[in-house]
Amino acid sequence: MAAEPHEDRNEIRVLIVGGDPLAREGLVSRLASEPGVKVIGESERPDVILWDLGPGDAEPSALQPGWNPDLPLLGAVAGEADAAGALAAGARGVLLRDAPPMRIASALRSIACGLIVIDEALAGNLLRLTDPASAPDADLLTPRELETLQLLALGLPNREIAERLFISERTVKFHVNAILSKLGARSRTEAVVRAARHGLVAL
Repeated sequence: MAAEPHEDRNEIRVLIVGGDPLAREGLVSRLASEPGVKVIGESERPDVILWDLGPGDAEPSALQPGWNPDLPLLGAVAGEADAAGALAAGARGVLLRDAPPMRIASALRSIACGLIVIDEALAGNLLRLTDPASAPDADLLTPRELETLQLLALGLPNREIAERLFISERTVKFHVNAILSKLGARSRTEAVVRAARHGLVAL
């Protein structure tokens, strides 16, 4: 009796989006030989999204309609300005567009596991400490907000944060909104990156 086909649980399903069809096709081709990575179509459910950013694409509106903001998003960028925009838009990682396929695959696996990934060529400026006078004071955040921030840095969704802190999801959402406001961030990932710059969390 023939064995039934089974799905590889270690395989991650990747949806590639972006405004340049040729760039998307190039990424599909480059990832085709990477083990454990399966590029899928828009009709399928991905584990992670690879977002190829062209000029002016670093806004959530540049993503296709129906994108689920809870899905981990990796931005493939041309430089620092696009990287900062991608993180502000909610990407959990950024790497250069010309990164080797193995590096792209590793970054995709990492963000699928809840990690934040920043290409070493971009990390210097993205994580550079700014003028101490402009740094947020740790006392600005309440103890509960700091706990929430630590769990955000682990990539946990509101439901899991609520379970760990024994509070409601509504309360978690309240804390997250307060953190974004106090740190001047537009997304959870940007808040974590800003907090890391000033030593409030460790990446």
